[in-house]
Amino acid sequence: MNNPMIGIASMGKPLSFLGLLLAVWFGASEVRGADGRLPNVVIIFTDDLGYADVGVFGGKGFKTPNLDRMAREGIRFVNFHVSQAVCSASRAALLTGCYNNRVGIHGALSPRAKIGLSPEEMTIAEVVKQKGYTTGMFGKWHLGDHPSLLPVKQGFDEYYGLPYSNDMWPFHPDLIDLPEDSPKKHRYPDLPMIEGDQVAIPKITPDDQTQLTTWYTERAVKFIEKNKAKPFFLYLAHSMPHVPLYVSDKFKGKSEQGLHGDVLMEIDWSVGEVLQALKRNGLDENTLVIFTSDNGPWLSYGNHAGSAGPLREGKGTSWEGGVRVPFIARWPGKIPPNRVNAEPAMTIDLLPTIAKFIDAPLPERKIDGKDIWPLLRGDGNAKCPHEAYYIYYANNQLQAVISGKWKLIFPHTYRTLAGEPGGKDGRPASYTNAKAELELYDLQNDLGETTNVIAKYPEVVGRLEKLADGCRDDLGDSLTKRIGTGVREPGQVPKE
Repeated sequence: MNNPMIGIASMGKPLSFLGLLLAVWFGASEVRGADGRLPNVVIIFTDDLGYADVGVFGGKGFKTPNLDRMAREGIRFVNFHVSQAVCSASRAALLTGCYNNRVGIHGALSPRAKIGLSPEEMTIAEVVKQKGYTTGMFGKWHLGDHPSLLPVKQGFDEYYGLPYSNDMWPFHPDLIDLPEDSPKKHRYPDLPMIEGDQVAIPKITPDDQTQLTTWYTERAVKFIEKNKAKPFFLYLAHSMPHVPLYVSDKFKGKSEQGLHGDVLMEIDWSVGEVLQALKRNGLDENTLVIFTSDNGPWLSYGNHAGSAGPLREGKGTSWEGGVRVPFIARWPGKIPPNRVNAEPAMTIDLLPTIAKFIDAPLPERKIDGKDIWPLLRGDGNAKCPHEAYYIYYANNQLQAVISGKWKLIFPHTYRTLAGEPGGKDGRPASYTNAKAELELYDLQNDLGETTNVIAKYPEVVGRLEKLADGCRDDLGDSLTKRIGTGVREPGQVPKE
């Protein structure tokens, strides 16, 4: 399948020689504003947003004017990945710069889980606080719901949001029609809204869910206005478009796609509100804004799921539809406008990149990410700093390795709809299991992972298998029964 976004190192006007020199200067030592102030950083992280759930990435049936403008005024990465295609694992990697299995977080944590992100790990919030930043998080955390594991214990000065996914409550579509005496009916506790480390709303209702995007956005805007005179880090982690889908009256019925499209339009509105707040407070040119997602679409939900576009499969798999997500970054004056980058990159790279351009020390514990500032600032000759990225899923299974344009899939079982339609109106269809063999794909020429070329490139397979073997020594691999020497324990809920 041909895709004009793939195989292009950079699009738009090439940087002049002077521009390249300035870019090197900025990246190496100087990204401060005219007044000498360090830059602000905003990360907007969505939940289950598919690769094609943004207009500029091929979205249809809804409009995302603010995100499309962000892309015109900045850079979009068309080959950006998460470490694992599921909630908690993906968030752990983003915030720590580590593969999620290194820090002991796998899959999606259940409410009242006995573990979470260890306070011994250094988050992006803690990295920037070394340079005097104020930090705020609004939205979905999902890295431990015990008070000792909440964001305010992990470097954030402020927190307001849900401790886990918005479907982990008794109103879940799969549970709501069950009789009250059904054990499954009470598999989840009441879903609370947390402020700081205290319960602000004990029991979220369906009406409350319609306001989640608005509430998070209002808090984010207030945080910007309150901290406009000092450098800040804002992490806005939307609960949507994770099912069950809810939208406020502002966008209800506004899209051609239905409820899912309405939700996407409200997320785009939220991005616009953040950008307007930055501009209104004179912070536009001193703020890096990043927009991306934790994984691909939950395809079993059909018309309540997003679209992976040309990519194969979705959330919960190591195919590109699960781990490749839309990514847009904007920073007027530092990131050239209208750029497209096709080099591989991953969420683990954001922490070291931010640390580098604000000259903050990296965590003492080993991390996996690397500085991708040359890619972000649009350098035409910049390359991915990693020899490979490693994709894990399930119980620490190394399922794939990505190196340049190549992706090697290791034998494993994965879930699929097998060509059958997804569910409807919040009710999921059933997955079936399929078996992947040892398979090699050329992602530059076969974005949909349709043609296994393993027989044609044995030397590529050999190189990637060797890289994977080194990763197994470090992080382990349950498929080959390997125990990694570099993994660390997650945070533990204190015993009563």
